[in-house]
Amino acid sequence: MEHLHPKQAYEIVAGSPNTLLIDCRTEVEFYYVGHPLDAINIEWNQGPDFEPNPHFTDEVLRMAGRKDRPIILLCRSGKRSVDAGLELEKNGFTQVSNVLEGFEGALDAEHHRGTLGGWRKHGLPWRQV
Repeated sequence: MEHLHPKQAYEIVAGSPNTLLIDCRTEVEFYYVGHPLDAINIEWNQGPDFEPNPHFTDEVLRMAGRKDRPIILLCRSGKRSVDAGLELEKNGFTQVSNVLEGFEGALDAEHHRGTLGGWRKHGLPWRQV
C-alpha cells in the first residue's frame, strides 16, 4: 500500500478521474464533520459498536467495478484507512493507497484535531452538509 500526503492524494484524484477516493469514516463523520469533494463514503467501522463492516470489500468492488482500479482511502487521521486498505489488498485489490493524516489529522496538545494536519488543514477542497 502506498501512503500519500493529502496534497499528493488530491493531485492524483484531480488528475485521474478513474481514481476512486473512498472516505471510510462513519456516515455521521462524513456528513457532519465534512468530507473531500467527490469522495464516496463506504464505512469501514459501523455503529453502534464500531465493528468492522462485513460488506466493506463487496461495497468497494461494487463502486470500483474491478479490483485493479486505483483506490485512495481516507479516514479521520489515517489509521482506519490503513486497516481498510490491508483488507482490500488481502482480497485482491492491486492499487490501494492511504492518505496520511486523514481528513482531520492527529490530536494536538489540547486533544483537538484539525490543527496539525489533514485534508482540511491543508486547504484542499471539501464540503460539509
